[in-house]
Amino acid sequence: MADDREILREMWDGSLPVCFHLAREEVHGMQQPDPCYLLVPRQSYFPLVIDKVKKHFARFIQPDLQNEELWLETSGIPLKLHYPIGVLFDLLAYDVVLPWNLTVRYQNFPDDESLKLSTDAAVESFFMSTVKEANALKHRMQIMNDMQKKDYNQLWLGLLHYKFDQFWAINRKLMDRSCDEFFKYIPFRIYQSDLSYTQKLFKPIGTSKELHTLLDLIKTVIDLEETNRIIIQGIEVPSKTPIQWLSEHFSYPDNFLHICIVPKT
Repeated sequence: MADDREILREMWDGSLPVCFHLAREEVHGMQQPDPCYLLVPRQSYFPLVIDKVKKHFARFIQPDLQNEELWLETSGIPLKLHYPIGVLFDLLAYDVVLPWNLTVRYQNFPDDESLKLSTDAAVESFFMSTVKEANALKHRMQIMNDMQKKDYNQLWLGLLHYKFDQFWAINRKLMDRSCDEFFKYIPFRIYQSDLSYTQKLFKPIGTSKELHTLLDLIKTVIDLEETNRIIIQGIEVPSKTPIQWLSEHFSYPDNFLHICIVPKT
C-alpha cells in the first residue's frame, strides 16, 4: 500500500518554472509581447494550466487565429499535450537551465503529434480512461467498479484544482494492495527521445516470489545502453529499486509509472 505520505507529497509538489513566448509569425502588428512566466505542476497537463497564457497573449495574436487551438513547442519539437508536464520536461529538457522556454503557436496544430484537449472535459475523459486502464492492470477493474460517481468527481477535481488531500483520499484506494497482495501487473510506459512509448504486461514478482526491480522491467522492454539514464518524476532512480514500490510511490496521477530514458550529457 502506498503509505509513505512524505514521498507522495514530494512527488505531488514538484513544479517547473516555464517561460512562454508567442511565436513571431502569430503576432498581430509590430509589437512582440513580453513572455509569460508560470510555475506549473509536474503532475498536471498543459491544457489545464495555460489559461493565463491564453489571456496574456490574446490581444497580440492575429484576429483570424482567435479561435484556433493553442499548442506548444520547444526547439522545434511539438509537445504532446496529452502527456504529463513532468514527462515532457524529463524527455526534452532534463538538463536545460531553467526556466524552460516554450513557444506558443496557434497555426497548423500538429494533429499527428498531439491530441486536442481544448476543454477541461476533454482532459477529464482522457485522464479517466488512463486511470481505468491502469486499474485494470493492477486490480482487474475491481476497485473502480466499486467506486461511485462522487468518487470519480473527487478524483478529477483533486487533479484539476491540484488539491493533494482531495485527490489522494480517492487515489489511495486505487493504490491499495488488497489483502496485502502485489499488483497483478505494473502499469508503466517507457519513453525514449522520439517521444514514443512502449508498454507491455509485467508482473512485480517472479515465479520464485522474488521482487522484480526497475532494471528487470527495463530489460524486458528495451536494450538499455550505458550512456542512458533512467528518469522517473525528475529523479534518476536506482535501477535496483523494487518495481512494486515505485509503482505505489512514483506513479503520476493517472496511476501509470512514466519512465523516461534520456542520454547522459
